[in-house]
Amino acid sequence: MREQPLASEPLLQGHFLRVQRDTVRLPDGQHGEHGGTATREYVRHPGAAVIAALLEDGQGGWRVVLERQWRHPLGQAIIELPAGKLDPGEPPLHCAQRELREETGYTAREWAYAGLMHPTPAYSTEGIHLWFARGLTAGPRQLDAGEHLHVFTTTVPELLDWCRQGRVTDSKTLAAALWLQNYLSGAWPLDWQRDESA
Repeated sequence: MREQPLASEPLLQGHFLRVQRDTVRLPDGQHGEHGGTATREYVRHPGAAVIAALLEDGQGGWRVVLERQWRHPLGQAIIELPAGKLDPGEPPLHCAQRELREETGYTAREWAYAGLMHPTPAYSTEGIHLWFARGLTAGPRQLDAGEHLHVFTTTVPELLDWCRQGRVTDSKTLAAALWLQNYLSGAWPLDWQRDESA
């Protein structure tokens, strides 16, 4: 199944995204656009972290920290979990801690890693690391210049219902909701680690 890269051509260098076109040799070497080879256009992305931050509701349940943010390519505001791209050389946990603090003002006492997801593997290298956070403490937000978002919380059943209804369409939030549902049911355990700096 492996495609052998033959050549690579940069198409666009943006602020943090890069678009390129590769020529590859197909596995069977017989079919394709040009007799055994094909082109692949894709976006190179530095990677990101998304955070399912949980607040105890005082009744034995949890509330989830969410954001409503305008997404220009879609021309609309959508509901999603706090997230952000990795800085060069930044460990995914540090990115998750930084983005949670900057976007929501929360810091967390405990963190658990759920895994890596590839939201659009057909045309992007982006990998998003999913982290869970609990033991939250509120603080001031530190939004980037030009960043505007509304932070709010909702119950887990309401979030899951929004996913079912199609009110939540963001892929990383949908994947995290699946993880959250299975974690709370006991089916998918998480290994919580204390953040001594929090």
